[in-house]
Amino acid sequence: MKKVGVLSLQGDFAAHGAALERAGAEPVYVRERAQFGAIDGLVIPGGESTTMLKLLHYEHLFEDVAEFGSRKPVFGTCAGAILMARSVANPAQESFALMDIAIERNAYGRQLDSRVIELDTAPEFTARVGTGKLEAVFIRAPIIRSVAADVKVLAEYGGTPVLVEQGRHLAATFHPELTRDLRVHQLFLERL
Repeated sequence: MKKVGVLSLQGDFAAHGAALERAGAEPVYVRERAQFGAIDGLVIPGGESTTMLKLLHYEHLFEDVAEFGSRKPVFGTCAGAILMARSVANPAQESFALMDIAIERNAYGRQLDSRVIELDTAPEFTARVGTGKLEAVFIRAPIIRSVAADVKVLAEYGGTPVLVEQGRHLAATFHPELTRDLRVHQLFLERL
């Protein structure tokens, strides 16, 4: 059974752990440097990206996550997607630059503008993990403003990418861990 780390400094890491378990992986709640050697992939959950950055530096884990992502698959949701982007706006902030995407924080508006949407997915997504609408929970979500040519867009909302992959990495601006649909987590597990 694959062991998947879930960065557990802030955000809803427990929901990701439960989804990974249901999808057939063993979650490892990562809070220490030594845990990176025992995992096959890493999930960076949603939460508040600036708070997460402060905690990553306080716990001396920023470089460890960056180094891990240079070798192994990382999946970021919402704040995790922000931290994976090459370029962050509103305001600009530090990131791991693991994916060649430009992202804008809180771009859909305030908490009141959060929503649950059913998304159509790209044929590549359905061919790999199954057909049907994908339920997506957006909570103060960022918007992916641009993607490089080698970034695959697997789902869009309102004409903007919300689920993308590049090489071994995956990013979603929504929260798949808050639904019963395991396909996004299964898509991540495929790359381990």
